[in-house]
Amino acid sequence: MTLSPTYEVRPLRFSIITAVYNREHTIGQAIDSVARQTHPDVEHLIIDGASRDGTLAAVERHRHPGMILHSGPDKGIYDALNKGMALASGAVIGLVHSDDYLAHQDVLARVAHAFADPAVDAVYGDLDYVAADDTARIIRHWKSGPWSRGKLGWGWMPPHPALFLRRSVIERHGDYDTSYRIAADYDAILRWFGSGVIQPHYIAEVLVKMRVGGESNRSLSRVLRKSREDYRALRRNGVGGAGALMWKNLSKLPQFLRR
Repeated sequence: MTLSPTYEVRPLRFSIITAVYNREHTIGQAIDSVARQTHPDVEHLIIDGASRDGTLAAVERHRHPGMILHSGPDKGIYDALNKGMALASGAVIGLVHSDDYLAHQDVLARVAHAFADPAVDAVYGDLDYVAADDTARIIRHWKSGPWSRGKLGWGWMPPHPALFLRRSVIERHGDYDTSYRIAADYDAILRWFGSGVIQPHYIAEVLVKMRVGGESNRSLSRVLRKSREDYRALRRNGVGGAGALMWKNLSKLPQFLRR
């Protein structure tokens, strides 16, 4: 039997990056969700920012054969993610933050199937925000929907933790700009998706679960700072301005409604 030339014969290698600092109570679930994936070729890079609690001990308790640990001071989460990207050896890069976990054991297998088409540059799905003290309770459901470039000007973006990219996209368009303290992910997504050449694929299912209380919405001051940084990213990437920022924030409201 002759295989179609549009499908890869060898398993696609994933590099999953987890940046962590003082998350001893959640890092184990993040690691285990990667370890149980059915996809056969996964490298898991744990980039620890010199944690001062029991994080490193928790990492060791949950160590698996594909895991690589690097620990040392960094300049924040985006600096840590950039370090992970520089170390990654996989053809596809994804993130599992230390408060997050992959939704089921076949997530990477589903993503790999989409990447079997060589024209696909990015794969993304949906995201559930769950209660920090009860991850079975869904607080907010982020349904991404199919991609079109015009949506960027209406504040659309795929959930950052549910986004997987070919390494070549990052090599062409750059990694995270660490001059942003909260919104470097939004700036990067506008840059990657606004380039005009990316070909994304949408998987209409929840790929990642995220605990509420992240860096960008921990306090009112952080919410305001994120809005300022979002506006700067929109203007910098030539996508829009105040209108796009308004629609970006308003689009989140239906995510709190029951599905």
